[in-house]
Amino acid sequence: MNTGISLYFSSGTDKNRQLIKRAVECGVKYAFTSLHIPEETGVDYSLDIQKLLGACKEGGLNLMVDVGPETFKKLGIENLEDLKELGITHVRLDYGFDAKETVSISQSFYVVFNASTITEEEILEWKRYGADFTRFAACHNFYPKQFTGLSLKQTKEVNQRLKYLGFTTMAFVPGNSELRGPLFEGLPTVEEHRNRKEDVLFNMLELYYEGLCDVVLTGDVNVKDKDWADIKCLSHDYVELPSDILPSYEFVRDIIHHDRPDSSQYVFRSQESRQYKKNIRPEVENQAPIRKQGSICISNENYLRYMGELEISRTDLPGESRVNIIGQVHDTHIKYLPYIQKGLGVKLT
Repeated sequence: MNTGISLYFSSGTDKNRQLIKRAVECGVKYAFTSLHIPEETGVDYSLDIQKLLGACKEGGLNLMVDVGPETFKKLGIENLEDLKELGITHVRLDYGFDAKETVSISQSFYVVFNASTITEEEILEWKRYGADFTRFAACHNFYPKQFTGLSLKQTKEVNQRLKYLGFTTMAFVPGNSELRGPLFEGLPTVEEHRNRKEDVLFNMLELYYEGLCDVVLTGDVNVKDKDWADIKCLSHDYVELPSDILPSYEFVRDIIHHDRPDSSQYVFRSQESRQYKKNIRPEVENQAPIRKQGSICISNENYLRYMGELEISRTDLPGESRVNIIGQVHDTHIKYLPYIQKGLGVKLT
């Protein structure tokens, strides 16, 4: 899963370097910054951008810069091509560039737009000039002011249309450690996430699977340590699930289990688990009338060639003599099960 952070010049060079270092250690691939924030006064962009770019390049981060016609003056450059010399790969274009210029720019950079304001007329114009939409990205805004954010349904509808054309889709979740001013109320794309800042993992999974976002970024300055740990897992395509497991089945903790790409709405099915080559006998004494939501199960020898396959119930299911119930996901993490699908992995902890 592609994750990202936001960087602000007013945070200072040292703090940004620390954030970039931590992000890189956690497998983050994208960073967003803007040159058009009114509150960022007294910033020497021409100097600070060099430092920021150097740190991002060093860490292999794709830096997405919000630019407009006045960008050249702020950075002390003459044209957009000079941004390429600075190592910028993604430029977010809000205004000031016509269709022909935009398509031309996309030959040197990935061009990024406000996803919510892209019109059919613009798409037709870009097509007319030969646009390759795999070079285009649609990034939703974040919304500092309460009750101005989008709904998840709106986000999904916009992304569905643009992904079909070839756009990469992006959006933001709020942070929870250090919030961005001047309002300090969180910077979400989806309004519902503003009051759910403490669950960065859930918000990211929801945007990725329900909102159809290819890249999910944190909008605020920072998140808590537990959320950095979750971001690290997500960046490596798995989620940690605290679980209770019977002692004789502790071996299922040893690997990351990936859900099959043809996901079931009823169970998570491990692609790796049938490789155990263990003889799994039925355990009648551990049977239950139902496999409740979050039950960790393994198919026994009566399931023939499916013996050894690990499943996690996404919902309550009937009991099954060919399946041994070997553990239970903690209640706190059951809510993530619907989103762990289509190749995403789990690590049982």
